[in-house]
Amino acid sequence: MTSTAKPRTTPLRHFVPIVLVSAALTLTACTTVVTGASSPVNGIRQDVADSELEIFGAGDGEVDGLVRNALADLNTFWEQQFPEVFGTEFPPLEGGYYSVDPDNFNPDDYPDAIENDRCLEDLVDNVSGNAYYCLAGNDGDLIAFDRTLLEQLKNDYGPFLPAMVIAHEFGHAIQGREGVDSDKTIVAETQADCFAGAWTGWVATDAAEHFNIRAPELDDLIRGLVEFRDPVGEDPDGDSSHGSYFDRTSAFQEGFDDGPPACRDNFDDDRIFTQIEFQPNDPSGNASYDQTFEIADSSLGAFWTDILDSAGVDFSLPELVGFDGDAPDCDGQDQPGDINFCASDNTVSFDEAELTEALHAEIGDYAVIMAVAIPYSFAVLQALDRPIEEGESLAAAVCLAGWYSSTFADGDIPFEEGEGSTISPGDIDEAVIFLVEQATRREVLPEADLSGFQLVDFFRRGFVVGPDACGVEGLDG
Repeated sequence: MTSTAKPRTTPLRHFVPIVLVSAALTLTACTTVVTGASSPVNGIRQDVADSELEIFGAGDGEVDGLVRNALADLNTFWEQQFPEVFGTEFPPLEGGYYSVDPDNFNPDDYPDAIENDRCLEDLVDNVSGNAYYCLAGNDGDLIAFDRTLLEQLKNDYGPFLPAMVIAHEFGHAIQGREGVDSDKTIVAETQADCFAGAWTGWVATDAAEHFNIRAPELDDLIRGLVEFRDPVGEDPDGDSSHGSYFDRTSAFQEGFDDGPPACRDNFDDDRIFTQIEFQPNDPSGNASYDQTFEIADSSLGAFWTDILDSAGVDFSLPELVGFDGDAPDCDGQDQPGDINFCASDNTVSFDEAELTEALHAEIGDYAVIMAVAIPYSFAVLQALDRPIEEGESLAAAVCLAGWYSSTFADGDIPFEEGEGSTISPGDIDEAVIFLVEQATRREVLPEADLSGFQLVDFFRRGFVVGPDACGVEGLDG
């Protein structure tokens, strides 16, 4: 985030991006969340036999079996969906599937023809730490993957993230049949994320033979997607660009919510991405801790004053109040959360010792702003005579925070003269990290009762669609 006042410090980042690439020969509604199911928590059904689909080089390990089952379900899904979405039968991948352990590669485990296959030349080097789809194999298109990478992802985030990696590559196979409405790599990559999300949404309806997914796995999946974002500040138009954390999560959730037709129709050169480059005057992107609250106060006040004045709604700006461990009383009652809105004295309070200082140090300045923007949105809902105690009010508040963030990202906050700030690379990612990692904690939002997946999806809808997605009327988006 850039301000006109003070220099920024470099944010602390804990995540190393792992980029899912396609090889050089390739093409370059309401959330449905299953809260309970008869299958085990690991997402793999135990009441059906494993698929026997052939994977060249596969061993007897759990990951290869997991991928085999995912591929079986992916083929079933696209055999059903492809005719409805694209008007023709789905042609299966003719080149096959390849599992590789780069550190223990034995050519005898693979067909002799791989030595002369353009898609499989230098197989170990190309697949190491990676998974890829290739269109131009000698026998047809194919998917190859590093099973040690997928094993690592399974151990860190659960079994559905490796399946999602394969679903993403299968999305490139769909593009290999139908093309992409853009020459930009970032469009092709996020559309593949969308196709993976569409498959996951289908799995969540209990339709798949081998896989099932429940709310906890969806949260693990969203957490894991941070591993696949581009480095913060990288050129979004680069040949290897895949998108920011928000770009990739948003595309995945769009497919999950709206299915393959949305993936077909909504990915072209007009799609807006939050992956942006650092500017020469903003090399780090993080405001100081104190300055972050100045930016939050001025930007939220300017945005909501303008919106509500235009709607003819009286609005008194809430005061931002920090506390250390014990929240101030609200109308004689304790406030249980690390972030709170008190209607009786019109204050937004936040626990600096337990929350915002750590958010700033470990995630970044915009995570702090999101922690303020959500209770601030309760003040807006109160001004609109909307209930602020009911469960759905949190969904609306997060959605409104998404709308505010989108306006901030577009540079359209009507700041007072002499004030001003702009979104920096990585800021919107910080909002997503806050929602999935922190906002689900009972200490932060005690009455939330929403998964991280749901919170991020409400934020996404506000960011992409505006106030109409938030269930509020009379506001001009």
